[in-house]
Amino acid sequence: MGVVFTIVLGLLAASALLVVVRLLRGPGALDRIVAVDVLVVLLVAGTAVQIAMTGRGGNIALLVAVALLAFVSSMTAARLAKEREL
Repeated sequence: MGVVFTIVLGLLAASALLVVVRLLRGPGALDRIVAVDVLVVLLVAGTAVQIAMTGRGGNIALLVAVALLAFVSSMTAARLAKEREL
């Protein structure tokens, strides 16, 4: 089971690296907003895998709070970017 967790964490790290490249090279503000949102989702997924690996569920409420905060912040940033383009 430990091999599966290691593979999943490796894949999440590889995708996070690709998202950081998109964040730095993104041609527009909306691309960067989406990249930050995906990066936060990958962080939450990596933390969830770590929780599953260790078997300690004490941080699940923290994961839900971070995911909710990421959703609200990305919606706010997208609305702001849309208003500035008009």
